[in-house]
Amino acid sequence: MIVIVKPQAPQEKVNEFIQWIESQNFKTHVSTGDYSTIIGLIGDTSRLQEDQLLSYDIVEAVKKVTEPFKQANRKFHPHDTIVPVGDSGLKIGHGNFAMIAGPCSVESEEQVIGIAKLVKQAGATMLRGGAFKPRTSPYDFQGLKADGIKFLLEAKQETGLPIVSEIMNINHLPLFEDVDVIQVGARNMQNFELLRELGKTNKPILLKRGLANTIKELLMSAEYIMSGGNENVILCERGIRTFETTTRNTLDLSAVPVLHELTHLPVIVDPSHATGVARYVKPMAMAAAACGADGLIIEVHNDPIHALCDGAQSLLPEQFADVAGAVNAIRIAAGSAR
Repeated sequence: MIVIVKPQAPQEKVNEFIQWIESQNFKTHVSTGDYSTIIGLIGDTSRLQEDQLLSYDIVEAVKKVTEPFKQANRKFHPHDTIVPVGDSGLKIGHGNFAMIAGPCSVESEEQVIGIAKLVKQAGATMLRGGAFKPRTSPYDFQGLKADGIKFLLEAKQETGLPIVSEIMNINHLPLFEDVDVIQVGARNMQNFELLRELGKTNKPILLKRGLANTIKELLMSAEYIMSGGNENVILCERGIRTFETTTRNTLDLSAVPVLHELTHLPVIVDPSHATGVARYVKPMAMAAAACGADGLIIEVHNDPIHALCDGAQSLLPEQFADVAGAVNAIRIAAGSAR
């Protein structure tokens, strides 16, 4: 349920109303815009009567929110959320575009620092790299773990690029203290215990859509994080599993405008995991920019043929530079560059 407050309502009266709502064991989410204030009520609102709320002279209207996701809902928060990335000054959302690039997996100190320098020159604003790698086969490379995080932090020190890395287990959370954005991979999208713990942090969380999950389920996973108090959630469309086998997954670009309609959270796209084929990354990245994505996360490797993980979908640094240029041109043409 949302309550729309009348314009120019005295703040003292608004505060009194919020205190009364919270005294009835509801949580509130307040969104203040240029022309109106919206108060979201979180809890079992079936016991509240609309007439009871409308009796307050500061209340203009009361509306039911039927969707199960509340805090992620644009009805609760009409304006786009802008997610700040640590103390870097970078932001994601509402025209602030993130260009995240780097290797699927951190393989060595030299490798990740070298790639970090090259992708920064090519236009990346953040560095991605996997220290913990969920793999289908238990015999595949599983990542360098704590050493991988260490090497990413060294790359950050060398280049100034904020870092993004995937967490797999709640117990690993202390290792991510200096990681700027924590990624929740597709396989963990519905690891609700992990999501609850991440809700207790104040770090940006990059939440990837699961292999076979609906948009609604993605938003409900975001709700788990936000219900814990962390509103810095970035959604990521990375392709879903369909009957098509030509590409690794089927990139659902329609999810981008749909999500922008349903939620205020930023939405980025991963064309690397979506297609699984390096030569398809550029057209899909351009299409993602054209349909309004708030950023891209792209795999880049200095030697894809010998990569320990996902070499087939990784771009060379010079290929990434070409993609970055094409994406910027699309955004300028669309009038969304910032």
